[in-house]
Amino acid sequence: MRKLLNTLFVTTPETYLALDGENIVIKKEDTNLGRVPLHNLESIVTTGYLGASPALMRKCAEKNIGLTFLTRTGKFGSRVTGGTTGNVILRKKQYRISDNEEDSLAIARHFIIGKLYNQRWMLERITRDNSFRVDVERFKQISGELKKYIEDIRQVNDLESLRGIEGQAANRYFLLFDQMILQQKQDFGFYGRNRRPPLDNVNAMLSLAYTLLAQECAAALETVGLDPYVGFMHQDRPGRISLALDLMEELRGIYADRFVLTLINKKVITGKDFLKKESGAVILTDDGRRKFFQQWQERKQEQIQHPFLGEKINWGLVPYAQALLLSRFLRDDLDGYPPFLWK
Repeated sequence: MRKLLNTLFVTTPETYLALDGENIVIKKEDTNLGRVPLHNLESIVTTGYLGASPALMRKCAEKNIGLTFLTRTGKFGSRVTGGTTGNVILRKKQYRISDNEEDSLAIARHFIIGKLYNQRWMLERITRDNSFRVDVERFKQISGELKKYIEDIRQVNDLESLRGIEGQAANRYFLLFDQMILQQKQDFGFYGRNRRPPLDNVNAMLSLAYTLLAQECAAALETVGLDPYVGFMHQDRPGRISLALDLMEELRGIYADRFVLTLINKKVITGKDFLKKESGAVILTDDGRRKFFQQWQERKQEQIQHPFLGEKINWGLVPYAQALLLSRFLRDDLDGYPPFLWK
């Protein structure tokens, strides 16, 4: 259980939410895990599949407290809301910004600045911790290039230029990815990003991690009342969660890439955990996927200190914290959107 920006997150499995007067009570079997007054909550998010009492759902609807149910893997399930008030205003603001390139650019550049900042942190960290195993000079060179790209992003005047810089920076970053793989090189060589379908073990895991992260960003945006399909940098396309793809940019390296590298370097996943299909596509075996998902869930429970909020939260709540900050900015409660800049 964690309260963050007037949102209560209940992430303990097997919990049931009930109402006691003007309080929400979190129960597990016959034990009360906690109680929180409803009067200062804007929303409640739970991953416990046991659900909530009808009395609590009715009270939340009356008080216009959004009650969101997620699956245990973080996928959006459903949301209980009362009369339409704040969400329609928030989404209309989102749609207006999405239709205006200048306004979209002002937000989109923060997503990509966050992405490149975090990738630079990864490169600097690996040169510090593994200076005898990587080409330090090469890492420093590309880290410097990413820094220059960040400066360029602050000056761009259109979304096409922003996408161009982001693409160049991604190409430079991935030139070093193979060196960040320190173990099991015979089974986990990386020679460039490929997808639809992934053609090697590393890309199979990257694609799965990005899919999970995008799913969790979409759920986070739904939770705060934003439309995950209407983005600022990614263009609208039927069926594409464009805003979720925007939001996940700053978390790709620091969240998904580091996760994949950890599984390889700690030998949690090995070459035996993959299958190559006749089409050339590489996928995880059933046992490999089980280990991957188990490790993903465990990583989400690890605690960090959010660099902007200054509060300790689980990694799994980072997409929700960023979605909340984005919604606060769109409501004019913040002067700018603060990307997740890992330190």
